Amino acid sequence: MDDALKAVYQAIIEGQLEATRNQVEAAIHSGLSADQILKEGLVPAMAEVGRLFEEGEYFVPEMLVSARAMQGGLEILKPLLVAADVKPAGKVVIGTVKGDLHDIGKNLVAMMLEGAGFEIHDLGTDVPPEKFVEAVNQAGAHILAMSALLTTTMTSMPATIEAIRQAGLRGKVKILVGGAPVTEAYAKQIGADGYAADASAAARLALELV
Repeated sequence: MDDALKAVYQAIIEGQLEATRNQVEAAIHSGLSADQILKEGLVPAMAEVGRLFEEGEYFVPEMLVSARAMQGGLEILKPLLVAADVKPAGKVVIGTVKGDLHDIGKNLVAMMLEGAGFEIHDLGTDVPPEKFVEAVNQAGAHILAMSALLTTTMTSMPATIEAIRQAGLRGKVKILVGGAPVTEAYAKQIGADGYAADASAAARLALELV
């Protein structure tokens, strides 16, 4: 790995926001393309953060600071990526379902997906089925990711899947679900394409699905 890319990678692993921004700027000035910095610096760093989380060496706070550092670097790269017409890994519409105001887990999943190279359309919390349908349609989303933290709001997931089906979009979008009360069995029961127990698994599964 190029020294400039190594420095970007290391700053993200260590969760250093300012250092990540500085190293991304330095990598650009060294002549590396935005696409190369993204795919050989940011994406591998977030994959490593995901691995460290799954191995129990990193916890949610470490993931969050690394994800924020990655986002700081990505903010610098985005205009260059757009100018170079670099295509994202896929487009994701994400939100917490109707009646549910929890967003920490959803935010972390969005950050990890962004770190994996996806374009994110975050609808926030308390998102009704029709708003998910509208966003999937407008964005041309490849993946719809839904989160619920309460057993009482989980029922919005099958309602959203049904709304997507009725809108004629079911064949065009893969649906991922997650959140504390959600299980693999529940995901299958409601007809989702996948379930992820945490943000790292969600990013990996999304890459597999596209």
